[in-house]
Amino acid sequence: MVRPRIIPCLLIHEGGLVKTTRFADPKYVGDPINAVRIFNEKEVDELIVVDIDATREKREPNYRVIAGLANECRMPLCYGGGVQTVDQVERIIGLGVEKVALSSSAVANPDLVTNAARQVGSQSVVVVLDVARTGLMRRYEVMTHNGKTRTGLDPVAWAVRLEKLGAGEILINSVDRDGSMQGYDLDLAGGIREAITLPMTVLGGAGSLADIEGLIRTHKIIGAAAGSLFVFKGKYRAVLINYPNRAEKSALLDRTLANSGAPA
Repeated sequence: MVRPRIIPCLLIHEGGLVKTTRFADPKYVGDPINAVRIFNEKEVDELIVVDIDATREKREPNYRVIAGLANECRMPLCYGGGVQTVDQVERIIGLGVEKVALSSSAVANPDLVTNAARQVGSQSVVVVLDVARTGLMRRYEVMTHNGKTRTGLDPVAWAVRLEKLGAGEILINSVDRDGSMQGYDLDLAGGIREAITLPMTVLGGAGSLADIEGLIRTHKIIGAAAGSLFVFKGKYRAVLINYPNRAEKSALLDRTLANSGAPA
């Protein structure tokens, strides 16, 4: 059966693995390939890797790096960063990547979502919604370009449109919670979850396995993604790649699914 996914998210900046706080102040945490190898051993459900420089620098994805990551990965891999065309999506999928994430390019050209889904299958097209509270009313708004560009888009309405356009999955990333380790924005996740039927992953704010458990208990079959939680350890945020072992993960999922009434 389909089960919730617990997903590390890795950010690449200037060739290294980093972790940001509210999309700023990147802290170096290691080599991306080494991190992938460690996560292989820990049997993670899925891995998200995002090049946070590519779109800002207006350059194509680094296919050499992507190929290296795909060759090392023994889990499904989602790549994002700098993807602007269907040809680029096809090339990345051809390197062995299971999913390609679009963000600013989908806002600029919504037809890209439809055309990419037709070419590689909707299951391989993920659209990322970086969401922040903005303005005097602190309403949720979709942001692009590492959280620096306002789009005027309401995330719920945009998610509904993306489902109609043919996206296969929506990834919700809270700009305000990024790196805070203070818990997911459950209101944001809930509003979008109620509006769409697509697979959905939530990122931004997880500080403990209890946060992941709470997200899954609330929203059942969902992707629970995290960055800081899986690269830092302890109150001093020492760099340590980690992930729940098989027994811990099974116990967590069994508890949440039992409480939700879903079949185990």
